[in-house]
Formats: sequence, structure tokens, C-alpha cells
Amino acid sequence: MNNLIRFFVLILGVCAAVGLASSCSEDTDCSLEGRRMIYCKFYTIDPDDNTVLKDTLDSLTITALGTDSIILNNQKSVSLVSLPLRFTSDTTVFVFHYDYVRRPLYTDTLYVVHGNTPYFQSVECGYLMEQDIRKASSSKVEFDSLYISQIAAQSYETENIKLFFHYRD
Repeated sequence: MNNLIRFFVLILGVCAAVGLASSCSEDTDCSLEGRRMIYCKFYTIDPDDNTVLKDTLDSLTITALGTDSIILNNQKSVSLVSLPLRFTSDTTVFVFHYDYVRRPLYTDTLYVVHGNTPYFQSVECGYLMEQDIRKASSSKVEFDSLYISQIAAQSYETENIKLFFHYRD
């Protein structure tokens, strides 16, 4: 009889521990959603046959205008960047700083006008922000042109903007 009571208490304790552990785990993982970004891939157009080629920059630093934020710091061999859009404004301005051996420091500016729409995700996660590109433009130092290929900012690497650079030999 004593063994039966001990076995019953042991089973009850294991069930309580499993129930407690499962009640503490959350069904929603807010970190999976993450901060949505816009993704820019780099291209150039070969002037000989007008083919679009993927481009890679030797050295790139990106800052957000009007802040002390450094988004990318002297990154080497860059062909894709993820850029955060501001929540508090409908315009985000990025400054691209290039450092080429044969030239002094050059900069380009990418202007992105976007919509910010808050939405309720869940009690655990609270509100998140949907952002979509309304318009984009740039200076023309190293940038040749740009094309918006996807307007919605995403949590995964879906290309939003194709940035075309002047052709370099």
C-alpha cells in the first residue's frame, strides 16, 4: 500500500511538472515577426549590350540622415542591404558612403517615402507596424537609377528596391 501511494504521488508530481512547464510556454513567439525592413539589391547595366548585372560594392557605410544611427559600418563586398524605415515619420533618408581607392569619399542619398500602419498582433506581442514604400528617389553620384520591385517591408529578404549604379570597369 505504501508503494502504491508513493507511485501515485510520483505520477501526480510528474503530471504537475509537465502541466506547469507547458502553461509557461507561449504559443506566440514575437521574435519570429521581427522588425520589418526594406531590402535593396545592387545592380549595374553593361553599356555595351544593356544587360543587367549584379553589382557588389567594395566598401560601404550607410547612415540614417538626422540621427546618429549607423546602419552599416564599412562593410566589404556588399550586394544586398536591409534598411529599417522610421516609425515616427513617413520619410526615411539613408546616406550611402563609399570609400574607393582611386577617389575620395563619395556619398549618395536614398529618399524613401512610406506609409506606417500600426496593427494589433496579439496580447503578448502588442502592436507592430506595417510599412509600405510609396515613393523612392535618390541623388545621382554613384546611383544611376532605382526601381521599386516590392512595396511592402518584410521580415525576410524579399527585394524591395533595385539600386542601379553607374557602370564601373
